[in-house]
Amino acid sequence: MKVIAIGATGFIGRYVVTKLIEAGHEVAVLHRGKTPLPACKGVTEILGERSTIKELRNEFRTWSPEIVVDMILSSARQARTTLEAFHGIARRVVAISSGDVYRAMAVVHRLDTGPLEPVPLTENSSLRTQTQTYSPEALAMARTAFPWIDEEYDKVQVEQAISSDPELPATILRLPMVYGPGDPLHRLFRS
Repeated sequence: MKVIAIGATGFIGRYVVTKLIEAGHEVAVLHRGKTPLPACKGVTEILGERSTIKELRNEFRTWSPEIVVDMILSSARQARTTLEAFHGIARRVVAISSGDVYRAMAVVHRLDTGPLEPVPLTENSSLRTQTQTYSPEALAMARTAFPWIDEEYDKVQVEQAISSDPELPATILRLPMVYGPGDPLHRLFRS
């Protein structure tokens, strides 16, 4: 299968690319060229910016991916742009989302009041209704570690937008807090 991964040079994406290659898939990585590609043989490199992704449609059509894995969706606007770039080319989009879509996270961050959500959370658990998950200051700080985050960050709206094209179905993967080697936030480390 031909898979294009967007923003897959970071601390999660590089492992996704490696596993896809090991599973026998042909992989292309769309990135800005500021971080080296994962050390895998046979990875095709496509250089570009998210803000101009639609301008790469001819290159995408030539490479003809079946699956698009977007590791760095931050806003509904970005999700719609990804759909426009791959509509009529790919057969499916896989969007990486996060646990901050759940109402339980809004309660933890005191953005919502009311009863606690039942646990464990599942993909059918209630989603938050607030559109501002993080303060502008928190987003600015997050952008120092994750430059792909934009001012309109909202993974709930990302999920709604990426699922809006019936001709380009989406799979959404909600990751929990992820840490490990290469984590720019150093969430867990030896003391």
